[in-house]
Parts: sequence; C-alpha cells; structure tokens
Amino acid sequence: METDLTLDELPPLSLYVHLPWCVRKCPYCDFNSYTMGDDAPRERYLNALLADLDVESQRANGRELISVFLGGGTPSIFSPRQIGRLLDGVRERFALNSELEVTMEANPGTVECGDPVGYRQAGVNRLSIGAQSFSPEALEALGRIHSVDDIERAFGEAREAGFDNINLDIMYGLPGQSVAAAMFDLERAAALEPQHLSWYHLTLEPNTVFHARPPAGMPDQEKSAQIQDQGQALLDELAYEQYEVSAYARDRKRCKHNLNYWSFGDYLAVGAGAHGKISNDAGIWRYVKAANPKQYLETIEAGTPVPDPQPVAPQERLFEFMLNVSRLDAGFTEQFFTARTGLPAKTLRERLETPSAKGLIELSAGDRWQVTPLGRRFLNDLQADFLPE
Repeated sequence: METDLTLDELPPLSLYVHLPWCVRKCPYCDFNSYTMGDDAPRERYLNALLADLDVESQRANGRELISVFLGGGTPSIFSPRQIGRLLDGVRERFALNSELEVTMEANPGTVECGDPVGYRQAGVNRLSIGAQSFSPEALEALGRIHSVDDIERAFGEAREAGFDNINLDIMYGLPGQSVAAAMFDLERAAALEPQHLSWYHLTLEPNTVFHARPPAGMPDQEKSAQIQDQGQALLDELAYEQYEVSAYARDRKRCKHNLNYWSFGDYLAVGAGAHGKISNDAGIWRYVKAANPKQYLETIEAGTPVPDPQPVAPQERLFEFMLNVSRLDAGFTEQFFTARTGLPAKTLRERLETPSAKGLIELSAGDRWQVTPLGRRFLNDLQADFLPE
C-alpha cells in the first residue's frame, strides 16, 4: 500500500511558534495557554525558542519556509523588541520564500495589543485580531477583557502602522445570540474592511470552563444552521469569498499558513505543546514538544533531545489528509492525494465509495473530489468515514 515520497513531491513548509501566555484564560478556550503572572519568563522563553529553532532548522534541511505563524496564547503580550529578536532568529536559520507570510495573533485589549508599528518593523506582515463579537454583552459572556471600542482602535492602529493584511476572528452561536445579532457582528466586522474574516461557531470543548458549566441560552442546531446560512449569504454579498469552512477572504488574501495545514502540507514547530509534521524520502513523521511551559523550558535548557518523530501510518495519512482537505471549497484531485500522502489513488478511491453513496462528496468537473452542500452540513460524518479501520 505504501509508496515512497520523492524530493520533488515534498509539500510546502511552514513554521509555527507557540507563545503560551494570556492576560486571562477565556472560558471557551482549549488551546495550550496559561494565565500570565507578573513573573512570566518571557526572555527565558525566547532564549528557549531560539535554541529550539536550531533543532528545527536541521529538520528543514534547506527547504524554504512559505509562512511563519506566531500563535498562542496571546503573542502580542511579547514586546516588538522580543518579537523582532525571534524573527531575526528565524531569518538567520532558514531559507525564506520571497513572499513569506508572517502572521501574529493579537487581542485588541489595551494591555495585549502592543505596538503595531513595532511589530510591523520586526517583520510581521499579517495580523490576526481576536475580536470575537461587536456586542458588549457577548464579549462579557465570552469572558473577553476588551471592549468594542478596543477592537476598532486596535484595527485602526494596525492600518496606520502599514498592515494591509488583517484578519478578524468572529464567533457565532453565542449564548443568547439571535440571527440578527450574528449578522450585526458580521456587518460591523466587514465595515472595517479587513482582508480576511475567520467566522466560526463557538464549540464547548472538553477541558474548558464552558464544557464543565455550559452557559445558558446556547442556540440549538436549527438556529445555528440559520445563522450559518444567512451569514454565508451576507459574506458573499460583502465580497468575502469562502475558501474553507470558517475562512473568508477579499482580494485573494487567503491565509497561506492555514491553507498549508488544510492541504496536508509540512510544518515545523517550536514552543510549548507545538506539533510538527515533516515529510522526507522515508515517509511522513509527526512530533510534539512538551506542553507545560516549565517542562518545555527545562527540556530545552538541559539540551535533552526532543522525542523522536513518529511515523504516520498509511491509514492515518488517509484520515488526516481527508480531515483537513475536506474543509476546503476547492476540493482535490487523486494526483494531489498521492503527492501529499505517498499512497496510491486506489487507497482513496476505495474509501470514497461510502461517503459518495451518501451524497456527502462527489467527483466534479476536472476530476476533482468536492464536498457537497450536504457534506458541508454533516462534515463530521464525512470525516468519520475515513477513520483508520
């Protein structure tokens, strides 16, 4: 079943950097993040990231990066000087694409948004601002510490600093949210004219406060579906092209980094709990760094080798490929599947029979497999059809 990958078939390569601290942990957040105290070891952590980059540069083996993503946590609680030092470390260690995308997540609160001019000078060229809602009541229910005015101020300052590629994160399916309220959020977000919107449903993830104590007034499936349908129609009217389940772009300003994930590309990883995936002639491999920041720091400072990458078995490759690429509107070809997984097309074809018979996916013009509208509605069911046997 398994075939070898050849060098000219290697996918694009990205770098993810995890900065794990926030001013306050949101009750819906299941990311590997921690409340920042006064003694958060930011300089020590930065030194560890640079040492970690030494290891990752060897994995890159000369391959160029197409994107860098600074995620968290709230990366903007690190100063522009610190972010600049980090990105200088990246530039010193890696070959970089001439159109490198460098995204940094930022929250719009006064304490968290930092200095946009400084971040732009440090080398960040794309900001992702966690607005979430333009309703004061919704922001309070979500445990956010910023205001609506903070969102508009942070966005305006980013524009003045020269950022011409800004994403706004907006949630829907919020406690007590009506269809009209959800549309109001989208209209207020679009009025700022960001190049990109990430519009996604609030999910009560395990190991979160909201999962243990669900907030009152969560919309039922019917209302969530109404919000989704009307929101997609509104975003289309507002000239935002949907290219992924929750991603919408103007002027083709799609997120290169996330597209690489969704296209089963390769990505290096530094920071606490960061996950990486790398392909080579021997197969496809995954690895993960120690999740707890204290343990991560101690591991890096001791020079302890990170755990060896683990091979991704053929059936796992098939599932992970479909888990990601099924989120994309553009679909995929069987040739693309083989190039990214190293597996023969017949492996995919056999597993497509069941969801195709259910009407969840279909072969469209140009020999591209595309998820149907029904498959979009029941995406989890479609993806489950590819779970390893």
